[in-house]
Amino acid sequence: MRKAITATAACATAMALAGAMAPAASAVTDDPPPPDRIVIDVLTVNGSGCRAGTAAVATASDNTAFTVTYSDYLAQAGGDSKATDFRKNCQINLRLHVPQGFTYAIAGADYRGFAHLEAGASGLERASYYHQGMQQTTPVSHTLKGSYSDNWQFSDRTPVAELVFKPCGEDRNFNVNTELRVNKGTDEKKTSFLAFDSTDGSVKTTYHFAWKKCP
Repeated sequence: MRKAITATAACATAMALAGAMAPAASAVTDDPPPPDRIVIDVLTVNGSGCRAGTAAVATASDNTAFTVTYSDYLAQAGGDSKATDFRKNCQINLRLHVPQGFTYAIAGADYRGFAHLEAGASGLERASYYHQGMQQTTPVSHTLKGSYSDNWQFSDRTPVAELVFKPCGEDRNFNVNTELRVNKGTDEKKTSFLAFDSTDGSVKTTYHFAWKKCP
């Protein structure tokens, strides 16, 4: 039976334990999501971790979040791995069509995947996101250490006072940056890997909205 692990932005090292999902971060504001459905266009997908056709974006039916699903995003080291396989990255550029009279910020994100790390190996997940032309969020990193072979989950939350809303009435694309790194273990003949996808393909990265009505 697999166990999920959860970590906050302050955690440097993850522990293998069962964790419950944090509540939807959109609840941190008084304004409810807009009633009309939002639409997200994927403009560009670039990076060694998300070749063409291997990343998909979908919105939640209640407008509280959107998800990114990766089907071939894996970093590995040791064994027959190539020298460049230890680091994979992806940048997705999105255009969000939000109903008139509303704007949004990203209040939190849940990252999930699967890892197999041999003794002495470690894996790092790093992520950031930002509105085009505005200050980038500080990248947040989480680490797993071997020996480890299981699902993993990390959850980041942004304090209400630090939410960055897209300026009302302005068209600004939204960028999502992620990165995976793996350091090989003490036995270099054994392969260790860290992936954003799972063995059953059901894992999604979830970005939670905070909504605000425009004046």
